[in-house]
Amino acid sequence: MTLDPKFETIRSGGVDLNVAVFGQGPAVVCLHGFPDSWYLWRRQVTALLDAGYRRVASVQGGTRRWRGEALPLVRPAGDHDFLERYSRHLRLPEVGEAGQRKLQAARVVVVGAGGLGSPALFYLAAAGVGTLVLVDDDIVDRSNLQRQILHTEERIGRAKVDSARQALSALNPSVAIETRNERLTSTNVEDLLEDADVVLDGADNFAVRYLLNDACIKLRKPLVHGAVHRFEGHASVFDAGRHRGGSPCYRCLFPEPPPPEAAPNCSEAGVLGVLPGIIGMIQATEVVKLLLGIGEPLTGRLMHLDALSMRFREMRLEPDPECPVCAPGRAFPGYIDYEAFCSGR
Repeated sequence: MTLDPKFETIRSGGVDLNVAVFGQGPAVVCLHGFPDSWYLWRRQVTALLDAGYRRVASVQGGTRRWRGEALPLVRPAGDHDFLERYSRHLRLPEVGEAGQRKLQAARVVVVGAGGLGSPALFYLAAAGVGTLVLVDDDIVDRSNLQRQILHTEERIGRAKVDSARQALSALNPSVAIETRNERLTSTNVEDLLEDADVVLDGADNFAVRYLLNDACIKLRKPLVHGAVHRFEGHASVFDAGRHRGGSPCYRCLFPEPPPPEAAPNCSEAGVLGVLPGIIGMIQATEVVKLLLGIGEPLTGRLMHLDALSMRFREMRLEPDPECPVCAPGRAFPGYIDYEAFCSGR
């Protein structure tokens, strides 16, 4: 039998008691705006008794007290680790269980387990992205530890993908971590990206960025880009493969790579250690939004951060109708020698 509750509100000493009465059963009380206290509990009981209620009991202490007194406790059916671990996501209407299951079923390829990849991977694993594919052929060096937070002193000399897998599995054992201890090339790029839902660019050189861009256009994969230099960084989403003519690609932003002397890498120019953390977390946020299909992604926008002034600027990006790779109706031109293209040879 289902009982429809009768709702009443009792005002006592400035305290509103919202009471749900189920037939002849006990009253259920929700108190708003005041912390638990013995004094307040006495006032609640007195107010209910004065209102004519006779079956009054306290649930002060909640579930912890209930469990502590060894009272019967029935857990809801389901995956308890899932429900507890992602409880804050499940409370968000934009995510909920359906959205969390989407994340659980997703496959994200992250190229680079360094400064940008480290914070992004930590948060993607924590968020419950089901499969993370790590691509990096480097080893952990002591100079990495200033910003590459996946790695530790004890793992210096180990492959970065193995070090990253150890850290991420410790954080969330339910996430599948696949590692590829190899350099990204024109030969293996399609095999590595083919099954990805989203690709995250954590590379530190232009040759890999152009290669990723071209492959993602051909394979119709969204590419979440990020880069840092000294005290500045930027992030964007390139989705021209799925939206020809409506979304720009990396080549629309940088048709030609800068000369090597104008764009030294971190080992040559240096970088503020916390900066990749900020940009990497922006990238992780964009990946999660794309997987869930919520919000407005950074497609067609370049977010730039100047850490010294702590100012964010946004620049609109338009697709180049003459782009050699993403222009509407243009056939894929094939992969090139990206190292030679970026070195000016």
